[in-house]
Amino acid sequence: MIPVGDSTRRHSTPWVTYAIILANFAVFIAMLGMDATVPRATPGATQRFVEQTAGPCYGYRAPPNDLNEFICRWGFQPKEFFDTVRGESGLTGAARRQALLAIVTAVFIHGGWLHILGNMLFLWVFGDNIEDRLGKLGFLAFYLASGVVASLVQGLMDPTSVVPVVGASGAVAGVLGAYLVWFPRSTVHVVIPFFILLFIPLPVPAFLMIGLWFLQNLFAGYATIVDTASTGGGVAWFAHIGGFLFGALVAMTGVGRRRR
Repeated sequence: MIPVGDSTRRHSTPWVTYAIILANFAVFIAMLGMDATVPRATPGATQRFVEQTAGPCYGYRAPPNDLNEFICRWGFQPKEFFDTVRGESGLTGAARRQALLAIVTAVFIHGGWLHILGNMLFLWVFGDNIEDRLGKLGFLAFYLASGVVASLVQGLMDPTSVVPVVGASGAVAGVLGAYLVWFPRSTVHVVIPFFILLFIPLPVPAFLMIGLWFLQNLFAGYATIVDTASTGGGVAWFAHIGGFLFGALVAMTGVGRRRR
């Protein structure tokens, strides 16, 4: 089910939500202009591959080009992050700070049009009400914290992975978790692909739509545990699960101001 709107009335303009969406698109558009070609096997390309794998890509064997280097440098790589926290990565100074900061910057990197459009649509529909509840700075802190927790959960599931984890999915999942706690009886207007009512929004209770979304991620995450062949790439299901549970727990603490 693809959400296109909800019934919960907001009381202020969600400037932070808008700013986050714009920031994500700005980064994505910048990535579209980066060199993504696979270079020919030349001595220079080989040398760059060796340097990239030993440095910003930290063992991730990606073709040596500007796009992959950007993703590796600013995406969250579990092994690099945990090695750096333990002081075992050998990184110092700016390189060490960058490796640690990547757990935040990864939230603003997306791997394709469907990836960013899906995340930003969910944030557009549900983020305004959470921002309304938490306030501007509170929502920004909550959003980034959800993304960090989501990445940590995903990383802890496979701490030796060198595959970059990127995307706002975990942070947006935190927004969904808080929305489910605070507005379970709201109506979400959704469209369902592949059905005859494709372009007709259908009213669905928030607890049903978000609950089914979470169950889908829960089952998919379990499938990656039992399927050892699935490691190494794909959807970071446990980032979704971790972000969602974090958002729900924060909402359960009663933070934020209630609006009527």
